Amino acid sequence: MSTPGQMAQSEVDSIHKLKTAFDNIKKQLTRVIVGQDQVIEELLIALFSKGHCMLEGVPGLAKTLMISTLSRCLSLEFSRIQFTPDLMPADITGTDFIEKNPATGSFELLFRPGPLFSNMVLADEINRTPPRTQAALLEAMQERQVSVGRVRHKLANPFFVLATQNPIEQEGTYPLPEAQQDRFMFKVYVHYPSFNEEFEIARRTTGVVSDEITPVLSGEQIQEIQTLVRKVPVTDHVIHYCLALVRQTRIGEPGTPKFIKDWLSWGAGPARFRT
Repeated sequence: MSTPGQMAQSEVDSIHKLKTAFDNIKKQLTRVIVGQDQVIEELLIALFSKGHCMLEGVPGLAKTLMISTLSRCLSLEFSRIQFTPDLMPADITGTDFIEKNPATGSFELLFRPGPLFSNMVLADEINRTPPRTQAALLEAMQERQVSVGRVRHKLANPFFVLATQNPIEQEGTYPLPEAQQDRFMFKVYVHYPSFNEEFEIARRTTGVVSDEITPVLSGEQIQEIQTLVRKVPVTDHVIHYCLALVRQTRIGEPGTPKFIKDWLSWGAGPARFRT
């Protein structure tokens, strides 16, 4: 049996592996992505914390490129869904179909999985599809499963949904309802690059620059990191501080500041702590 000292050393080694993995992924991403250090860091925090993430920014800021490049850094199955106004729920979840068995001649009801059955799913321009299709993501993001008919189909593990949306176009878009936004751990705002960063982008796109990406982590390694993150202890005074902030957002509760009524309609719920 391992002694407490050996267990502690094992956990220290795991933390070092986490730091090494973070640095290696960031190094690979910088071969393609210029700047956006905070966005990359928040993406990786969501990844290691077993959460989903939404990127919002104007067109041309490499949101889709960033997510697809991240998928190349990981040895995971990746699928991209381009959300459009005519996209139906079955187009992303999958559907049942009838097929004739050539051996027996009988007809069988089979399930054909949709693109949600991947480890990493890019929901590109998620606000361009109707609420009916957006809602099809709810069960997948929360329960890691898809229900088709009366059958529940488990999704792969690990499973991440990384969505993008453009905030400046209003026609032909469908703002995500609160219940849908609640499934994302982070909503990350992607801003314009600095002058030097944009100069480097222009230099790279007008020359021949290698963008070969080497996978850094496998699915098993990501799950180990996620388990390690959940083991990080949280002291009581930190929990008390978080509770104080959350509870003061609830209108009508004792101790809520008066200005909260002017700025908020609803307060944060206890589910925020489960993420």
